[in-house]
Amino acid sequence: MFTGLVAELGSITAIDKGADSAVFKINAPGLISEINLGDSVAVNGVCLTVTSVSGTEFTADVMIQTLSLTSLAKTIAGNPVNLELAAQLNARMGGHMVQGHVDGVATVIGLTPGDKWAQFDIKVPEHLAKYIVNQGSICLDGVSLTVGKIDDATSVVTVWLIPETLERTNLSSKKPGDLVNVEVDVLAKYVERLLAKGDK
Repeated sequence: MFTGLVAELGSITAIDKGADSAVFKINAPGLISEINLGDSVAVNGVCLTVTSVSGTEFTADVMIQTLSLTSLAKTIAGNPVNLELAAQLNARMGGHMVQGHVDGVATVIGLTPGDKWAQFDIKVPEHLAKYIVNQGSICLDGVSLTVGKIDDATSVVTVWLIPETLERTNLSSKKPGDLVNVEVDVLAKYVERLLAKGDK
């Protein structure tokens, strides 16, 4: 489990793609001392398992299903990535409960700078819009954010990015047409399941 509070802005140093999987090599100089073989690390919001550690880099295998469901399929060497280690139960839980299980991919509509914040607009897949509510939680590329508003007619979601978020994550580099991983609040999915099953 994660919290959506990015610990380091790392970078992809190499990608070795095979027929049904890929090996990502990721540079994480700030976190590497805390990363061990078998650990879970959220990479742009995708929970990956560490398969090796060397110097300031670690590797992780990415299965074909993960590539097909997330923006990692479009990632290339040199791209910055948001990194977070698994949450510890003895620490303060900021952000919100994030599983690292991406629900879909959204398209960036725009990033509009302001005096003390930036407006970030994305178009989410229509089937995910029902899980998103104003002032609710959403995770974009591994970043826990509060929904500013959602336009049900267009499935466009607006969030506001403070300078700290812009500085510490890759969201500041996003351009119209770029893709971001979306994980909706898992509580909404549990509620839907409970209502659907009822007393059956």
